[in-house]
Amino acid sequence: MTAVQGTEQALLVLEDGRVFRGRSYGAIGTALGEAVFSTGMSGYQETLTDPSYARQIIVQTFPHIGNTGVNDDDAESNRIWAAGYVVRDAARRPSNWRAQRSLDEELRAYDVVGIQQVDTRALTRHLRDRGAMKSGIFSGDAAKASVEELVAAVNAQPSMEGQNLSALVSTKEAYTVEPKDHGFAGEPLFSIAAIDLGIKSMTPQRFAERGVRVHVLPHNATFEDVAALGADGVFISNGPGDPATAATQVELVRQVLDAKIPYFGICFGNQILGRALGYGTYKLRFGHRGINQPVLDKATGKVEITSQNHGFAVDAPREGAANAPLERFGRVEVSHISLNDSVVEGLACLDIPAFSVQYHPEAASGPHDASHLFDRFITNMRAAKNTAATASTQGEK
Repeated sequence: MTAVQGTEQALLVLEDGRVFRGRSYGAIGTALGEAVFSTGMSGYQETLTDPSYARQIIVQTFPHIGNTGVNDDDAESNRIWAAGYVVRDAARRPSNWRAQRSLDEELRAYDVVGIQQVDTRALTRHLRDRGAMKSGIFSGDAAKASVEELVAAVNAQPSMEGQNLSALVSTKEAYTVEPKDHGFAGEPLFSIAAIDLGIKSMTPQRFAERGVRVHVLPHNATFEDVAALGADGVFISNGPGDPATAATQVELVRQVLDAKIPYFGICFGNQILGRALGYGTYKLRFGHRGINQPVLDKATGKVEITSQNHGFAVDAPREGAANAPLERFGRVEVSHISLNDSVVEGLACLDIPAFSVQYHPEAASGPHDASHLFDRFITNMRAAKNTAATASTQGEK
């Protein structure tokens, strides 16, 4: 494992003209994306390989990054999706028994341009005040251009609003994750169709551990695709981009809700459920990113510490149950709210078997407070199957 080199000058340039100077980290060249900060103190490998970070430049608020290196087991997808990476103090070399490579080597292997020796506290305060914004990292020859030229290049890139990125990160072909491959003995209890909009690898595993066969389908799967599987439930994953562009997935969820098939969505899947019910979505000022986000479960009064990565949110009334804007779906309530800024963190349909949360219960990396949500979905599928069996028996009589 080699030490971090960082011999090249590097610049982080924001759309408002603010410039942060440092040294290169990872690949040399240019990276363009939306600058966002993540507050996690650990789990940088899972963060970098989370497809939800596509087209984003991640700023780590924790100062020391790279200490535990990189291994082949902790990645949440088959590549690094972040557009660029910003850290304060990069580890000179990894020190962990599981490490197989340094983070610097991994960034270079995936041609991810980074910058180190940046005052990430000042940068984070700036993004909190001004909001997430277009940015660019420039190192090597790219950093020799004038600041005016670099600011122009940053501002020429498209905004995250209006971006449809599901096709970029989704699987191209359907595949199945079997329970027996993840420690569950016996026949599957249920099967689900999981629509991959940027799914993390730990999510199907969490279902499989509980005896659920997971059919992972591409982003453009149709209701006919779901029905052909005879799935007991439908799951929509996390993912990058603007939920206002997800018309295909919104229509799919409406068909699922009309058919009263149990539904569970996380992150992007929460925003899609909201839009399917008729609510709007909006872009947050700087989003929620990290593995230490406090959320109130209104049903129990408990506070869950959650893993989050989202820049958009659902616009729904936060107090009490109300009819969905599309009234055929019955009553809906906001089930979870953020204790930092009161953003909607979950939806629960009261007349049909559907719910969603804005955070990541698969806990990779992150706390395990919300793992019970997988069990809640299984309970909904069991209840739906029992109801169908009862109705079938009564029909025979």
